[in-house]
Amino acid sequence: MNLRHCVLTSVARDELSDGGASVWAATLRAVRHRSPATALEVLVPDFKGRLRDVDTVLDAKPDIFNHNLETIERLQRPVRVQASYARSRSVLQHAKARGFTTKTGLMLGLGETGEEIKRTLEDLASDRIDILTIGQYLQPTPAHWPVNRWATPEEFKSWKNIALKLGFGVVESGPLVRSSYHAEEQSSRFRTSANR
Repeated sequence: MNLRHCVLTSVARDELSDGGASVWAATLRAVRHRSPATALEVLVPDFKGRLRDVDTVLDAKPDIFNHNLETIERLQRPVRVQASYARSRSVLQHAKARGFTTKTGLMLGLGETGEEIKRTLEDLASDRIDILTIGQYLQPTPAHWPVNRWATPEEFKSWKNIALKLGFGVVESGPLVRSSYHAEEQSSRFRTSANR
């Protein structure tokens, strides 16, 4: 396919003893073998906080390590039933400590306040996250958390400016932004030999 950038993602595989980490690693190595010029980004679950499983993925040398925080701390439990704010941060911190380019994403419209968004951006900046995506939450089904509000394009632009001032290298922020938005452009900026 001659892809310049590939985002590898999957549903959480919590039924597997390693959360699917070995499958992630095997996939990274297989794609790297067949297409060495393709930049590889992984969008992974938190592996229930097991850093040995995170290391299994990191040892396969992704160019960008992405794990989405999704929302502010107060809304983690109702929105992400089996996840936690601290655990997600620890996964990202671990990847950064190992020298990897890190990426995460937030959704607006879940009921967060401006102060909570700012505090979350400050937390992620202190974790030295390289790439941040901010998009509008959309309710997948009637059984999911309802949309609390529709953030305006102006608000997304404001959060982008604040995040850049906090030190993020790249910020994609807008109503239609998702994790893979402009991923190739981000990759070309952050791809380093340290990740190989």
